[in-house]
Amino acid sequence: MVAVFDHGGGVRAVRVPIPDNPLGYTLVYVVDTDRGPVLVDTGWDDPGSWDALTAGLAACGTAVGEVYGVVITHHHPDHHGLSARVREASGAWVALHAADAAIVRRTRETRPERWFSYMAAKLTAAGAPEEHVAPLRTPRVGALPGLSPALPDREIVPGELLDLPGRRLRAIWTPGHTPGHVCLHLEEEHPARLPGQGRLFSGDHLLPGITPHIGLYEDPDDATVTDPLGDYLDSLERIGRLTPAEVLPAHQQSFTDGPGRVRALLDHHESRLAGLLALLAEPLTPWQLAERMEWNRPWTDIPYGSRNIAVSEAESHLRRLVKLGRAEPVPGSDPVAYAAV
Repeated sequence: MVAVFDHGGGVRAVRVPIPDNPLGYTLVYVVDTDRGPVLVDTGWDDPGSWDALTAGLAACGTAVGEVYGVVITHHHPDHHGLSARVREASGAWVALHAADAAIVRRTRETRPERWFSYMAAKLTAAGAPEEHVAPLRTPRVGALPGLSPALPDREIVPGELLDLPGRRLRAIWTPGHTPGHVCLHLEEEHPARLPGQGRLFSGDHLLPGITPHIGLYEDPDDATVTDPLGDYLDSLERIGRLTPAEVLPAHQQSFTDGPGRVRALLDHHESRLAGLLALLAEPLTPWQLAERMEWNRPWTDIPYGSRNIAVSEAESHLRRLVKLGRAEPVPGSDPVAYAAV
């Protein structure tokens, strides 16, 4: 069944399914311009997802061959996955922020074996047990999605208007979920005249009912010590000051009161950091911390791949606490354990 939502003012959303994922779908936005439709994100690279996207475009009164451009909020495969196929079918340009474009280039140039060995080393350093790390030493072919993402044609430059003839869509850099995540501000009066400053395509940065994953920016060819959670919190505050009339996220549903949602997320992360400090009354490795953190289900019920994501999120919170001077590594510990200061 085709699921298309008309948000008015030449903006529609198409639900594009994500296979075997609890998120269910990506909302791909179709923005009318004087040169044809422009897509905000494209969805997962899967035959069923492609069929949903093309059927959705037909329900919008257009076709994939008419697409003028593709603006990608960030490089993850549920957003960027179908970009190459859309470009092949239409000749559309594909735009991505430089920081995520660099990840795309390195991903394409890095052999899958390097990724698996890198992940194994990272998890071992985080204190993961050998039985968890072992499958990465003999990886299955094709076990990782998105290893050949589309190279973009254009760079999204923060603060600048994108090439949407007849529309005003401005890029806002919002790192955190990825280094090059962008939100896109449609600087036009809301079609229902809701109070606020236009509409915001928020990608995964600002979602109505869930907190986006904030893990480390993991890359075998980039040893930069980053602070993704700090980036995310700074970006949240910047978006909160924007006061959009309506937020159009990549998952779940549109919502108003963006500033209120920003405050709730800032409070959530402050509370979570305080809770982790309490756990760090005793030295813990990132793996041990992840085991004790509160998730949406018990640790024993979290599947293998999701545990990797959870450990990355624990590490991003640890890095933030260390940067704030509220935790520190325990000298001589191997794997490295952390304790509250």
